[in-house]
Amino acid sequence: MTLLVTGGAGFIGSNLVRYLLTRTPHHVVNLDKLTYAGNLASLADVAASPRYAFHQGDIADGARVREILHQTRPDAILHLAAESHVDRSIDGPAEFIHTNVLGTFTLLQCARAYWQELPTERRAAFRFLHVSTDEVFGSLKPDDPPFCETTPYDPHSPYSASKAASDHLARAWHHTYGLPVLVTNCSNNYGPFQFPEKLIPVVILKALREEPIPVYGRGENIRDWLYVEDHADALYQVLTRGRVGQTYAIGGSNERRNLDLVQDICDLMDELRPPAKVRRHRDLITFVADRPGHDFRYAMDTAKIRRELGWQPSEDRHSGLRKTVQWYLANQPWWSAILSGAYRLERLGTLPGQPSA
Repeated sequence: MTLLVTGGAGFIGSNLVRYLLTRTPHHVVNLDKLTYAGNLASLADVAASPRYAFHQGDIADGARVREILHQTRPDAILHLAAESHVDRSIDGPAEFIHTNVLGTFTLLQCARAYWQELPTERRAAFRFLHVSTDEVFGSLKPDDPPFCETTPYDPHSPYSASKAASDHLARAWHHTYGLPVLVTNCSNNYGPFQFPEKLIPVVILKALREEPIPVYGRGENIRDWLYVEDHADALYQVLTRGRVGQTYAIGGSNERRNLDLVQDICDLMDELRPPAKVRRHRDLITFVADRPGHDFRYAMDTAKIRRELGWQPSEDRHSGLRKTVQWYLANQPWWSAILSGAYRLERLGTLPGQPSA
């Protein structure tokens, strides 16, 4: 098959593209706008593959999306392109509405027109996988059962509200127009190539430089952490074996308080890169003012995907976190280029596997 991945230069997208190129026989087309979070260096190791092609474009640009669809003729679309950082959505929500709502609408419209023109056999096999977040469900209390596929929506931030809107659009295009849509909602991802504004890479890099490690509030907020390569595997299982029109909750079954998670990272850093200026990395933890509307707890009930597709995460909180810390310690050129801003100069034409856009 030829699979079109939107947002394939982002964190989850780049890991999904790598999974598809290294663990399946399919061709992969990567459509990415290359905003601040898009980094082609995250795909440098697979960009020369003859089964990979990159096209720069905005999913809200209908003409560009139609051009790429008709040029590449995909058998499925895996829609990951999104603005995803909660803090940024609080400071500047307009980009989240543009990409997550208008962009998803535009992509659905273009996909529907393309799908309707396909020959009967290819039309029947076509899939549109819409990838979303657990944040659309709102916040859980300590003793609440985890979110599941039928949990009512209750988004609390501009980011989660925009993703909730995109979920509703995707389902509506299935029920109204018959577009073969599948939807996934995943818990917090972590792992290689995560942009250094997210919690885990922030903590690793602050600890490495022996700088104060910021923790919101008292660190009591709870998240379910999913290793990104496990997420990529789950998405492929849903794409190839999931039931059209269904939603699948994906999680790591790995609930941790933020403070506990930060302390785990500090302990790993003590072992792998002992500090020089402080006795232990935990001494760098600094509590800062909580962000507005900070949801207390997320957790995912993955019974459905385990039962129907036989999927379960392969990494637990110990193995996945160790792999992640080791990756950041071994890949300083990747994150240094982001922190310095140099990666934004390394755009089209600097890496292999990039036809002109």
